[in-house]
Amino acid sequence: MRWLAYSIASKALTDHVPDGHRETLETVTNGYGLSVPAGREWRRDMNLINLQGLLFLVNACTKPSAAPFKQWAVEVIATIQRDGSYTLEEAEVQPTDPGAPIAYAMPEQVAEAIVRLEERNLQADEQLAVAQHESLALQRTMVDTQREMVEMQRATLTAQQTIAQAMERIANRLDVLGLDPPAPAAGISTHPTTESVLADWRQRLSVTSDVWALAVVIVPVLADFPGRQRGRGAGLRAQPLVR
Repeated sequence: MRWLAYSIASKALTDHVPDGHRETLETVTNGYGLSVPAGREWRRDMNLINLQGLLFLVNACTKPSAAPFKQWAVEVIATIQRDGSYTLEEAEVQPTDPGAPIAYAMPEQVAEAIVRLEERNLQADEQLAVAQHESLALQRTMVDTQREMVEMQRATLTAQQTIAQAMERIANRLDVLGLDPPAPAAGISTHPTTESVLADWRQRLSVTSDVWALAVVIVPVLADFPGRQRGRGAGLRAQPLVR
């Protein structure tokens, strides 16, 4: 079927060959009381067509590659009409096994067309194999990329959890400061400054380095609030960073 550029043999037979000109191998062998020959090349559902079926297939094909087959069909019909029969020439090389059937040679133009189509099919198979290999490599790359993204998301989640815990500890300590603020010294402004808040925290709190690094960032904002509001009104209670 590939010689006639039909990609799906069963569909080509259904579309172009009438039922009376095609049968399965099992039906034909059963009709003569025979069994299906053994071997991988023989299948019970293999489709067989007669000469008329072959002509139907050849004439229905519109591909330029079918031209040699159409020319051969014309020659077969013309020869049968003129001589009453058509016979292929015997091949130059014959089987050596005793009782082997005679081998016949295909017409030259048909044989050349078959060779060209087989070469084209081999090239198509090679291109398909290359495309499949490239597709597999791309899929592996995508899997590796997705794995890296998952690791990055895990690292981001860990960092966000650390920040949330640090903010929670800062908020707890600010609550303690707000409940018992120190009395302002005489002659000193009661309005806190960044420096005074940091100094007060250094003196009264014991925190880890990660909490202290975050505290340095938020103290300038806290300094604008009254002492009691620093711990409660500033909204510092840690909120979940990841949903």
